[in-house]
Amino acid sequence: MSAAALIPSWPAEDIWQQVEPLLPGFSVEVLASVDSTSSELMRRARAGRTEPTLLVAETQTAGRGRLGRQWRSAGAYEGTGVVPALTFSLGLMLAPQDWSGLSLAVGVTVAECLDGASAEPRIRLKWPNDLWLAGDRKLGGILVETATYAGGPAAADAQQGRYVVVGIGLNVLPVLADGLATPPGCLREVDGNLTAARALKRLALPLVQALLGFAEHGFAPFQPRFARRDVLAGRGVTLSNGQQGTAHGVSDEGALLVHTAAGMQAITSAEISVRPAAGA
Repeated sequence: MSAAALIPSWPAEDIWQQVEPLLPGFSVEVLASVDSTSSELMRRARAGRTEPTLLVAETQTAGRGRLGRQWRSAGAYEGTGVVPALTFSLGLMLAPQDWSGLSLAVGVTVAECLDGASAEPRIRLKWPNDLWLAGDRKLGGILVETATYAGGPAAADAQQGRYVVVGIGLNVLPVLADGLATPPGCLREVDGNLTAARALKRLALPLVQALLGFAEHGFAPFQPRFARRDVLAGRGVTLSNGQQGTAHGVSDEGALLVHTAAGMQAITSAEISVRPAAGA
């Protein structure tokens, strides 16, 4: 097992033992600080390093979200070792027939793992990559990227797929809302015993299993599970291009269905931002 700057409180060994049989060559690394776990794995992949890796950071100095947005991540509280946010990225080779809906499948998996056995979902999903709590408060976000490189085995054989990096950021403890467009929520509201390390241990294996399942079957098996947590369904929404309409769930391919004045539209572009309409 590879582990850099390994912190004893992180369950790196347990995660490695669970995942390595599914992903030979898998490694776990925990870094005290990095610009972005996703950026680091993307750099490695472009240099030809495409081994399956779980990279965790106690502090991200330049964390990234969708559309180039910044993801704030503070380090451990001084003298306590308590990490207020969980930030990690998982990189692996993947070859699905259709990539559509991958971020939604990841969101479903994260929400189900962290929500426990509650009868009514407390963690909701906002298309295409956010996790929300009641009151339209953002718990976390997901960023999915793929990397290609010249001259490597993946370039020689398209059947091997592409190296995908799934980045996840979650608020574990309460954070200040100053300057945030969406009010924040945190995992402690869902489970008072959750720490960043415990949440990571709960997520790692199911996330790998979900990605391998997605590669085999696509988004369709995740669609009804997403629908159960869809925070936009039935609500008025405003698109970043100015259009307004009513959200009607997602398709089997993961497209957001929005009924506008021009009729039903299937929104697939990651460049389109969607917000619940004011007063919705």
